[in-house]
Amino acid sequence: MAEGLRFELLGPLRALREGDEVPLGPPRQQAVLAVLLLQEGRPMSYDALVSAVWGCEPPSHVRNLAQKYVSGLRRAFAAAGEGGSSPELVWTGSGYRLENAGIDDLAERRTLLREALSARESGDLHRAGALARQAEELWRGEFAEGLAGPYLDGERRRWAEKRLMVLETRLEGDLELGRYRECVHELKRQVARHPLRERLVGLSMLALYRCGRPAEALAAYEEARTRLMEERGAEPGSALRELHARIVRQDPTLLPESALAS
Repeated sequence: MAEGLRFELLGPLRALREGDEVPLGPPRQQAVLAVLLLQEGRPMSYDALVSAVWGCEPPSHVRNLAQKYVSGLRRAFAAAGEGGSSPELVWTGSGYRLENAGIDDLAERRTLLREALSARESGDLHRAGALARQAEELWRGEFAEGLAGPYLDGERRRWAEKRLMVLETRLEGDLELGRYRECVHELKRQVARHPLRERLVGLSMLALYRCGRPAEALAAYEEARTRLMEERGAEPGSALRELHARIVRQDPTLLPESALAS
């Protein structure tokens, strides 16, 4: 990665040098940069780049546009004044390659989540949760927010899913630590935002049950079941149905060990 020049994609694309934002040009030029950053140093052919940014029906003058944006990015990098460590956008003969650049916030997120997973596997749930929260705080919005193109649209959906999976795992860890009262409101907000997300519904039901609110937990299931039937024409999955059945029969293993011992 370039020293002093930081690229971020966990939100709107940004390039920062010593804390100051570097202008990157119009949105389509930024989309070209975002696509090339995501190649992580691998060359990308001209045709692949055009398809990624403009899709299957690019404008007739797309070659001129691509060259214009590549030139614009080279000028932006030169203006950043990073000397030998500046990002370089080079033509390799087989495609464009972005050198001396990386996605810094994404790399930091990966490191934090690797450490969180290691902490969780070693049984340190407190540290795992703290690291996962740090990873969440790196997000400033949607992935590559505001940049259009089929490639980035697909990446945005993929990263939204990955972000949700990390959130669910972190909340699951919080419940294991007995923080179910603190989790109830956050889980309700997340279910409202992602009403068809069965894992979130299940965690919300479990938090409510452990707070001594079994009727609300059962009501949350019925609401989710109605939504799933209306939207997908299907019953909830087996995991959510099993949790519902265990709450109905007041399965004692759903409660934390501290509650069972009291």
